[in-house]
Amino acid sequence: MRLSTIPVSAWIGILGIAVALFCALFAPFIAPHGESEIVGSVWQPMGGDFLLGTDNLGRDLFSRLIFGARTTIFVALAATVLSFSLGMLLSFTAAVTGGFVDQVFSRFNDLMMAIPTLIFALVVLAVLPQQLWILILVMAILDSTRVYRIGRAVALDVAVMEFVEAARLRGEGTGWIIFREILPNTLSPLLAEFGLRFAFSILFLSTLSFLGLGIQPPAADWGGMVKDNKDGIIFGISAALIPGGAIAGLAICVNLVVDWLMKRTSSLKGGRGDA
Repeated sequence: MRLSTIPVSAWIGILGIAVALFCALFAPFIAPHGESEIVGSVWQPMGGDFLLGTDNLGRDLFSRLIFGARTTIFVALAATVLSFSLGMLLSFTAAVTGGFVDQVFSRFNDLMMAIPTLIFALVVLAVLPQQLWILILVMAILDSTRVYRIGRAVALDVAVMEFVEAARLRGEGTGWIIFREILPNTLSPLLAEFGLRFAFSILFLSTLSFLGLGIQPPAADWGGMVKDNKDGIIFGISAALIPGGAIAGLAICVNLVVDWLMKRTSSLKGGRGDA
């Protein structure tokens, strides 16, 4: 793959993701104020000492936005990695093993997908202690059902190919077939799906935080910042629109990169198309 072949839309997405990751990694060093530090009066306008103004408690919005990038990206990325690990392992096992195992896994996955995701998450998070690892685990389990479906579909397509049958005839075990035969030949579509699920995780986390069951105060995250400042919209205050724009911007950037990756995927055999 040559850099000149990457379209402008993908470069925009890569640049946006890079900026968000930079803010997430170096938040304590580039934020002008602390995450929960009250530095001014309520809902001060943009300009002057505060680039983006202040929020409903007098905290610097620009600093909160930077710290919020770290929280939002970390939780969404952790949930996506965990959901993919779980979904891929179960789906590939079901596709390779078949029979009773495939039926049990698939029917249980259908049952989980029949439950509205947001309602299920709200019920579970309202009952369990509001801790970060529980939030990540709930998000990962709910998202793994979608990963399972696409993972099983691509694994079934590859499992009937000749090189997989040859591995079976050689006496290779299930683990070998999954990790040495099927996984390397499904990386391109799965990589694109990973980016898509990451974008959905950002939106889902922001929704939970807006409803009060995501990241808990005083920690900053973009969905919680929208919730904290939503009342200002009535008075013409744009404090809630800034983190909302950050959520939309990051989701769009991820989707631009995912769209480029999906176009490059010309087959299930590792996506070896025109580079």
